[in-house]
Amino acid sequence: MAGSSLVLSDDSLLSKFDRQLYRLESKLALVSGLAVFGMMLLAVFSVGGRNLFGQPLPGYVDWIEQAMPLIAFMGISFTQREGGHIRMDMFVGALRGRALYSVEFITTLAVLILMILMVWGSWAHFARSFDFGAPLWSRDSSMDISLPLWPAKLLAPIAFSVLCSRLLLQLWAYGRAFYRNDGHAIAVPLIADAATQAALEAEHVSSHDKQGEV
Repeated sequence: MAGSSLVLSDDSLLSKFDRQLYRLESKLALVSGLAVFGMMLLAVFSVGGRNLFGQPLPGYVDWIEQAMPLIAFMGISFTQREGGHIRMDMFVGALRGRALYSVEFITTLAVLILMILMVWGSWAHFARSFDFGAPLWSRDSSMDISLPLWPAKLLAPIAFSVLCSRLLLQLWAYGRAFYRNDGHAIAVPLIADAATQAALEAEHVSSHDKQGEV
């Protein structure tokens, strides 16, 4: 298990791919967290500059616009792996065995199809903005300090592509579990009741406390 997510692992190829992808997802989630921290610092500098010097941070809104894809998209695959997105657990939690795996497979496939369309659409949106022959390789820019917008637009298809990889891996996991009629699927977030989730979170917090004491 990883943290409090109830994701099981073993020595199979599926689990190895899961752990490798999880490393990438963790790094992207870290980048997203750092972006949030950076936005907080920008807000402090902007408000402080306005109050102390009568001059807010130039291009504050432009930098916020650039950082939003980092915050909104970079952690989306990490959250999918951890089972943190909105789910119909009241219905799905009542299912067991092949019935559960078949429903999870169908819903995951539907999300994958949607995300493939999102990758296609967001890449087209980026392509309209990027131009090697234009200044700063950009056909459009922010309104205040003219930051090129293509870097921010590129983040969406990158993040969605990582999510597609995660969804493909989960389809593999649910398909294998359905075929083998496993008691618990590997490399996918398992549904935990409130008591189990609370116990896992308490164990996760206590492990951090012990590490701090050492």
